[in-house]
Amino acid sequence: MAESIPVEADDNGIRVDRWFRRHYPGLSHGALEKLLRTGQVRVEGKRATAGDRLSTGQVLRLPPQLQAKTAADGEISKDHPTAHKSLTDRERKEAEALVIHKDSSVLVLNKAPGLATQGGSGIIKHVDGLLEHLSFGKKQRPRLVHRLDRDTSGVLVVARTVPAAAALSESLRRRDAKKIYWALVRGTPKKPSGTIKLPIAKEGGRGNEKMVGVQRHTEDAKHAITDYVVIDRVGGEYTWVAAKPVTGRTHQIRVHLASLGTPIVGDFKYGGAGAQPAGDIENCLHLHARSIDIAHPDGGRLRATAPLPPHMQKAWKVLGFEESEARDPFPKRSK
Repeated sequence: MAESIPVEADDNGIRVDRWFRRHYPGLSHGALEKLLRTGQVRVEGKRATAGDRLSTGQVLRLPPQLQAKTAADGEISKDHPTAHKSLTDRERKEAEALVIHKDSSVLVLNKAPGLATQGGSGIIKHVDGLLEHLSFGKKQRPRLVHRLDRDTSGVLVVARTVPAAAALSESLRRRDAKKIYWALVRGTPKKPSGTIKLPIAKEGGRGNEKMVGVQRHTEDAKHAITDYVVIDRVGGEYTWVAAKPVTGRTHQIRVHLASLGTPIVGDFKYGGAGAQPAGDIENCLHLHARSIDIAHPDGGRLRATAPLPPHMQKAWKVLGFEESEARDPFPKRSK
């Protein structure tokens, strides 16, 4: 049976060939050309071409067991991160411990910092590779509908069925989701709350890519909007910030907070030396996807909150911040 995969919000506008490079990095160019030429890849039932642009919520139909087939044909080695890997009992328990919500249609994970969402060059362990082991008796393999940066922890929603994946992807496309992130930044924003409207563009070559804020709209820039609120601070040295991305650009919160002169602690990519922590604060990224409020595929709302990871719990303790004191700083849900 062919595999149906809904297009995630993060993949909106991407070309078909680039979608395959992102999700099946071990699939050779020749093998992909053959799949397309023979009509084995379809979008909404129509034969796909390499240059077709994908839209959130569209459904890609792929040949059955694509990963296993390409591995057998020598297109993907058995050691490639996209190939199936069995887990030890300890790894299986660790994977199951990530689950903070489970129902018939949805899983919510608390992704650990340092764990990639998807595989790629040099990435062996990732959430996508664990999903096969988080089916909990269902025949269908759970599916990602959005991503978090490798070093960002927190709420990650996973669909347990194809209809659920399509519904969640559509909600994300419509921005009918309220995602709140917690960050520890160096310094303090000049205003205790506000909205950052700064377009973002990509610069640098492959392997050295970086997102940059641009004051003027350029050809490759995408508009980006982030709401933020200061929750607590220690003098002018450290500040606990809640951020709510209105748009969902790559590294958006990191770029936007750095643009205020308050880089996230441990974010040397965008904060440089200014992101260096001091004292007992650990030298790693302090950005956490704290909560999500999104339409549930079966009706009603799905609301989930993820506890802070150990290094941020430690920072909160050192700085005297209290998790329990933080109420929702964005009471009105974005439409």
